[in-house]
Amino acid sequence: MIRMGATGSPAHLDLCKALETVFRRNGVEFDWVLYSGYDEMVDAFVRGEINLAWNGPLSHVKMRRAMEDGAPVLALRDVDVGFTTRFIARADSEIDTVEDLPGKRFAFAARDSVEAGLLPVYFLKQMGMTPNRSLEAAHFYDQRTAQHANDQVDVVLQVLERNYDAGAVSARTLESLTDRHGIDSSDLRVFWSSPGYSHCCFTARPEVDPAEAAQVTAALVSVDDSDETGRAVLKAEACDRLLPGIEDGWDLVEAAAIAEGLI
Repeated sequence: MIRMGATGSPAHLDLCKALETVFRRNGVEFDWVLYSGYDEMVDAFVRGEINLAWNGPLSHVKMRRAMEDGAPVLALRDVDVGFTTRFIARADSEIDTVEDLPGKRFAFAARDSVEAGLLPVYFLKQMGMTPNRSLEAAHFYDQRTAQHANDQVDVVLQVLERNYDAGAVSARTLESLTDRHGIDSSDLRVFWSSPGYSHCCFTARPEVDPAEAAQVTAALVSVDDSDETGRAVLKAEACDRLLPGIEDGWDLVEAAAIAEGLI
């Protein structure tokens, strides 16, 4: 029996309902439960209440560190491989490189955003800058008057409206600005890009039977847009396909979380 946990968002509710059909078709006995947050899901995973989790990158790191034998990744979205963080400024900005940032105003996304909160702080420190000392202002989403309900789109708008000189967003956010939010990305310039890292994934407890784990992976990878169920899965997670799990790409997230005292 696979019992999967996810956080209680509308998209995850749609995902879990669609996965009932996906797993049933592939002979996998499946149940699911939604949690109020990632930390609650991590605790349930460690206690053994669930044996599969649809995970964010930080909660995956917490799970694999909590398990003596690790926590294998059974699948992930195509968009979660080689994920990157970008530092942006206005196209007409005088900021050309990270070395131009001291004394400038910098906008982060939400504090709990790995790609646009945790990692940008870590990257800046790795480059010799302490945000609250090196920058004139360094604010997270909750520290400023928001221009948009989406924390990363808010970063973009804050920069475009000159409230901040630069900011951090994911490459994925930048790619969706025009189609999803009607924002002309040509008004922005990327002046720094991070190394690639892995992002969200399906994490399993280590005692899941290898044969059953292989069934789960095969079921997830089989999802496509040829029927209503497959389209529901892909729409819920805003991707084109699901890929077999990989075990690399989370070390950068782990290093940042350790440095910032989150694990």
